[in-house]
Amino acid sequence: MAHVNGLCEKCLARGLIVPAEIVHHKIWINEKNITDPSVTLNFENLEAVCRNCHAEEHSKRKKRFTVSADGKVTARW
Repeated sequence: MAHVNGLCEKCLARGLIVPAEIVHHKIWINEKNITDPSVTLNFENLEAVCRNCHAEEHSKRKKRFTVSADGKVTARW
């Protein structure tokens, strides 16, 4: 966050000044790469984003889990 002065990188690219709240992995973490530090800890794979940009990015892909009517959570990496 400090590297980008606490600003959302996606908004800044569009000329907007919006505080960042979340560090997002550009390459999403999944069951195959979760133990790979070149994905999980790689500075180049991280970006500071606001909540709106983070929600927009995650709405583009399938959810990683589902919740059944009886409340059971099932992972869907």
